[in-house]
Amino acid sequence: MKTSLKNYLSITKKEWNGLVILVVLIILVLLVPYAYRVLHKDKVINFNDFDAVAAQLPAMDSASVDDVSKPASPVLFNFNPNHLPDDQWRKLGMNERQIAMIDNYQAKGGKFYKKADLQKMYSITADDYKRLEPYIQLPADMPAAIIDINRADSASLVTLKGIGPAYAMRIIRYRDKLGGFYKKNQLKEVFGIDEEHYLLIKDQLKLNPASIHKLNINQATFDDLRRYPYLSYKQINAIIQYRNEHGDYDNFDDLKDVAILDDVTLSKVRAYWIFR
Repeated sequence: MKTSLKNYLSITKKEWNGLVILVVLIILVLLVPYAYRVLHKDKVINFNDFDAVAAQLPAMDSASVDDVSKPASPVLFNFNPNHLPDDQWRKLGMNERQIAMIDNYQAKGGKFYKKADLQKMYSITADDYKRLEPYIQLPADMPAAIIDINRADSASLVTLKGIGPAYAMRIIRYRDKLGGFYKKNQLKEVFGIDEEHYLLIKDQLKLNPASIHKLNINQATFDDLRRYPYLSYKQINAIIQYRNEHGDYDNFDDLKDVAILDDVTLSKVRAYWIFR
């Protein structure tokens, strides 16, 4: 037993030499960081020269960083900030970042109603506003123009509070799809125009029902009828099928015989259809 254990634990001379070398290597690896610290002293950085040079540089605040791309000599003139062309903003001393933020604000329906509204723009510094304020001209005291919603073009619509170019185009597309508006609150059916938007502009609107484009229901095709957002495909098919089976509709009451048409739907399309 002792002999076999002794044989198991015994090592050869070659193995012993290898073990000694391994131990030496481990010790050397552990000593390397200490030797490096002794041989390579960290140099102490002297900030005196740096501070001397830095003191010679002109002081810069956060606003002066934005001024880098501004004109050296801004030209001041009376202006209305609403939809002012970019080149005019540049003449006034605005840089490209500031102009982009103003354009983005107005593209989303933003509008300047009084001088102080320009000061609320994050891109306009206090110095910018102080310089521009005497030259801002807004027709705040002028009565708002009343716009015929069935005839207005996009240039007229963007003068409404909260209505930018994107909203103006949506209103025109929806109006053309219907054939016109028969009541003002139909504007709330336009994507993005909620109750808040509607209340802002309703008093600036008028409409003439006579300008609505009307459709002869007895000649209407499926494609003619599907432009109305109030009708489902099943309702359109039912209208045409009933007409094919029973002949032309004589008046609006005849449409009540189409079982799939409810009173709410009929009230929405009444203004758009004629029968002769």
